[in-house]
Amino acid sequence: MKRYLLAGLLVWLPLAITIWVLHAILGTLDGVFAWLLSASQAVLPSAAYTPLEMLKRVPGLGVIVMIAGLLLTGMFATNIVGQWWLRQGSRVLSHIPIVKSIYSSVKQVSDTLFSSSGNAFREAVLVQYPREGSWTIAFVTGKPGGEAAQHLHDGYLSLYVPTTPNPTSGFFLMVPRTDVIALAMSVDEALKYIISMGVVAPPLHLTVQARNPQANSEPARNQPG
Repeated sequence: MKRYLLAGLLVWLPLAITIWVLHAILGTLDGVFAWLLSASQAVLPSAAYTPLEMLKRVPGLGVIVMIAGLLLTGMFATNIVGQWWLRQGSRVLSHIPIVKSIYSSVKQVSDTLFSSSGNAFREAVLVQYPREGSWTIAFVTGKPGGEAAQHLHDGYLSLYVPTTPNPTSGFFLMVPRTDVIALAMSVDEALKYIISMGVVAPPLHLTVQARNPQANSEPARNQPG
């Protein structure tokens, strides 16, 4: 009986969590869309109230509108005119007290993480943490910069060590390149491995040495065990 219950749980639990997450996301987007419609009623004539109220009752319309808005914004931001207007908007926001510190910080982080030309979270590595002989998975976020870089030579990497099962919190480390072992697994595979606390192991890749031979230049000292 216990075996059958566990087997049934393993079938329904992932499906239930998936539906719950999707329902939460859809509810949030529909809520934002409803708020935008309510705000538009304040500036539109009363004759438009009835059509707007009908739009609020359409399930999933908020998701479609948000996706369309993101696509249109992306098309606007990738042309010369749109880039000029975005620069002017960023310049205005960067001169508003309090707002400038929040906006500038969030923009720098988002540009670093999501830019297609950036190197943040493009590679998973093994690093000894929190002590020698204990290994964990980390993500390369770049190289040390600013004042820290003046005290370190060029052979250092900036790493983000996520916690498990919540990878949104973690630790920032600056370690020598020779102290990390490059992994051939993708960032998505590494995140699954971390979130599952090592239960869901990614498939074995045989291209570790080809990806970053410098990171494995001292295998005798760095190999775990």
